[in-house]
Amino acid sequence: MNASASVSDQLDQLVARAASEFAGAATPADLENAKARYLGKSGQLTDLMKGLAQLPVEEKKVRGAAINTAKQAIEAALAARRQALQDADLERQLRAEALDVTLPGRQRDAGGLHPIALAWERVEQVFASMGFDVADGPEIESDWFNFTALNNPPNHPARSMQDTFYVDLEDENGLPYCLRTHTSPMQIRYATAHARRHAAALARGEVSEIRVIAPGRTYRVDNDATHSPMFHQVEGLWLGENVSFKDLKATYLGFCKAFFETDDLILRFRPSYFPFTEPSAEIDIQFQSGPLAGKWLEVSGSGQVHPQVVRNMGLDPERFIGFAFGSGIDRLAMLRYGISDLRLFFEGDVRFLSQFA
Repeated sequence: MNASASVSDQLDQLVARAASEFAGAATPADLENAKARYLGKSGQLTDLMKGLAQLPVEEKKVRGAAINTAKQAIEAALAARRQALQDADLERQLRAEALDVTLPGRQRDAGGLHPIALAWERVEQVFASMGFDVADGPEIESDWFNFTALNNPPNHPARSMQDTFYVDLEDENGLPYCLRTHTSPMQIRYATAHARRHAAALARGEVSEIRVIAPGRTYRVDNDATHSPMFHQVEGLWLGENVSFKDLKATYLGFCKAFFETDDLILRFRPSYFPFTEPSAEIDIQFQSGPLAGKWLEVSGSGQVHPQVVRNMGLDPERFIGFAFGSGIDRLAMLRYGISDLRLFFEGDVRFLSQFA
């Protein structure tokens, strides 16, 4: 056997071994390791190519051509095995991620309003039917609107009743802005914006009143089963020339009967203190039937608007009198829906919320 035949047989065997190892590689990593043994820097085929430098020119040409042919065959076997491994991996993924098109489709359940939103909406509807406007305003308030204009100046002891959150921003008097502790600031904002119109109407001898509610989010440093750092409140204001406590009782009683959808309840007024009203009273309700029958339940603070607050609205307290009240929408919702823990409103439990959808 001549040398050329011997080299050809050697290369054929090398190609056969490489193809066999490639075919036996179970993973891409195994295949790369097998490739290195033949085509790597220290691979068997690479060593043969390095040996060409020692051969005569004519023999180098013949043997070099044979080695290149063997290299092409090895690379073809390598490429075929790579493709086979990729195809097998794709097939596994397709089987794992296969969709059964005979299964019923996934339906998205219809959503619904949050119970607080339902109560808020109902409050607005009831008072709108009584002729009240609805006002909305900023949740970050200046000291003037949140405290001072409501007869609650700096260092007043009543401020301790409304611990709140302050922001790193000061008003023109150097006092910090805060997250509003009630929606009463909107009463000042609304009345101030309409004061000139009402004064002009009175000058013409016309009847002119301010009748508005201000629902919204409020903030205080509280957190337990019946208090939250963020809660919802509705403030009401009715000012005119002949608005009295009788109107307050009739208005709030009418609201409660409409909100709770029952005539079977009564109101009670208890003396209290608020800096922005004088006299002031807490409002309690008592249901005459149902699970809460016979219990007095506090639902609102109220009172006749303090003359200084009327002045701060830009109105004459000698002509404008009336009442204000503030009720917790969360509290009203708890009573309406029979909920004992305020925190349920804020936990986002779908099992709880779906009851109101």
